[in-house]
Amino acid sequence: EVLLVESGGGLVETGGSLRLACAASGFTFDDYAIGWFRQAPGKEREGVLCTSSRNNSTYCADSVKGRFTISRDSAKNTVYLQMNSLKLEDTAVYYCAADPRGRRNGMDFYAKYWGQGTQVTVSS
Repeated sequence: EVLLVESGGGLVETGGSLRLACAASGFTFDDYAIGWFRQAPGKEREGVLCTSSRNNSTYCADSVKGRFTISRDSAKNTVYLQMNSLKLEDTAVYYCAADPRGRRNGMDFYAKYWGQGTQVTVSS
């Protein structure tokens, strides 16, 4: 069974940082691409934020580029999303997802499996 578990969310002030983690199990981690998405209150889920492909190629959308960084640790089967300079509009539930087409990246990423999400709240 594919399982993705997010952690690291919480309450942070504007300008602060958080690191989210996505722990994966039930599949060969190195074969999959992993991505992060978010859904703000009252809004539809956004397109992909950041992705990490099996060959460690990464992508982040323009909306978060320069502030968010994605990385993966194969020894821990975990993908991280480092979020810096957080803004009020970053408040959302953040989800990680897995694409078995491991070389997919960026806008080609297809989220076949989803985690349950972790809440990030940015306060002023």
